[in-house]
Amino acid sequence: MSGPDIITMGCRLNIAESEAIRQMAADQDDLIVVNSCAVTAEAVRQTRQAIRRARRERPDARILVTGCAAQTEPQTFAAMAEVDAVIGNREKMEAATYHRPFGSSEVEKRLAHPDRFSTVFEANGGLDLPKVRVADIMAVRDTAPHMASAFADHARAFLEVQNGCDHRCTFCIIPYGRGNSRSVPAGAVVDKARELVDAGYREIVLTGVDVTSYGPDLPGAPTLGLLVERILKGVPDLPRLRLSSIDSVEMDDRLFDLIAHEPRMMPHVHLSLQAGDDMILKRMKRRHSRADAVRIVERLKAARPDISIGADIIAGFPTEDDAMFARSLALIDDCAIVHGHIFPYSPREGTPAARMPQVDRPTIKARAARLRAACANRRDAWLRSLIGTQQSVLVERSGLSGHAENFAPVRFTATQTPSAIVRATITGLEKGVLIAQEAA
Repeated sequence: MSGPDIITMGCRLNIAESEAIRQMAADQDDLIVVNSCAVTAEAVRQTRQAIRRARRERPDARILVTGCAAQTEPQTFAAMAEVDAVIGNREKMEAATYHRPFGSSEVEKRLAHPDRFSTVFEANGGLDLPKVRVADIMAVRDTAPHMASAFADHARAFLEVQNGCDHRCTFCIIPYGRGNSRSVPAGAVVDKARELVDAGYREIVLTGVDVTSYGPDLPGAPTLGLLVERILKGVPDLPRLRLSSIDSVEMDDRLFDLIAHEPRMMPHVHLSLQAGDDMILKRMKRRHSRADAVRIVERLKAARPDISIGADIIAGFPTEDDAMFARSLALIDDCAIVHGHIFPYSPREGTPAARMPQVDRPTIKARAARLRAACANRRDAWLRSLIGTQQSVLVERSGLSGHAENFAPVRFTATQTPSAIVRATITGLEKGVLIAQEAA
């Protein structure tokens, strides 16, 4: 048996959960699971494209759609002829989901989950109710052990430590796809990290929807910094620990000190910045100012000069004028951003920003292009600065590529052992990838 085909859209959290799905549905050879993303309208469009492509390629397979887009707009996918079932974010982490017949009756669904059956579905409207099993995600309060799950490419694993979000940024639909914030108990995380290292993984990436909000819902209200400390102490054979996107205003002193001084913590942070103008940040309902963003990067760079900075930035948020955009553009240099994720703003129905005065689409596209070009220039200069240096590189699946500690992409001139950590000399740069040979 080869197991199900998993099509993963979006974030690292989805990647981690897709691997858990793969394990739960390991005996379902005729199944395709599309784990969707709802962060932008474009992400939803790409999900629909992936579904249609999957049906063309495997006309006899069963197609199950899950993830954030399935949670927030199930009617969109239930209306697609290619789709056999639409499953919510809660239901996708239940093994029984993949072993019960699709298309069960309304009565059977209500009997199975009488306390969690969603009330978002209305009669009529073209919604084929027997195709849908989506609970009210806002009613979910627990965190199950399967949330500490992993995806790996022979070397790196993604470990889910938190899910959901208690914040309500005005542009974001994700809390309605993921629910409120809840954390995986530290003991379960440490046990899973130890299991992953014993299985041969050399790097673990801690993931979540709002990972820096880890802990308040747990006994004693531990912080993310305390969790990281416990992982490093409890799993001494783990060589490399990395964080996914973090919110700098939630970074506690313990976490800052670990990032700044602990050699097993990788010198790479990805910050959820979103904009570089204070008025836009307020209208986004973000909790940091432009000065806060610049200050945390300056502190990190002063403490650990080799650290690389990534950031999410939205182009064309409602009411953004040329001067506001210019401040976001300047943020790329002011925060030394070399791993930039640029998102053209798209209104998500049900969010406050969708009701604000909108920037026209051509302007949004042009601003996104300028942000991407600025990020590319900054990244190219950074990568060129690494030529002639030695880097510690984790070798990935092919044996020919990997990532340095600062997350710079590396290609080797000769095949290396997958999962090895190789000390390599950087000899050049080709198409945005460093060229390396093993150091003598």
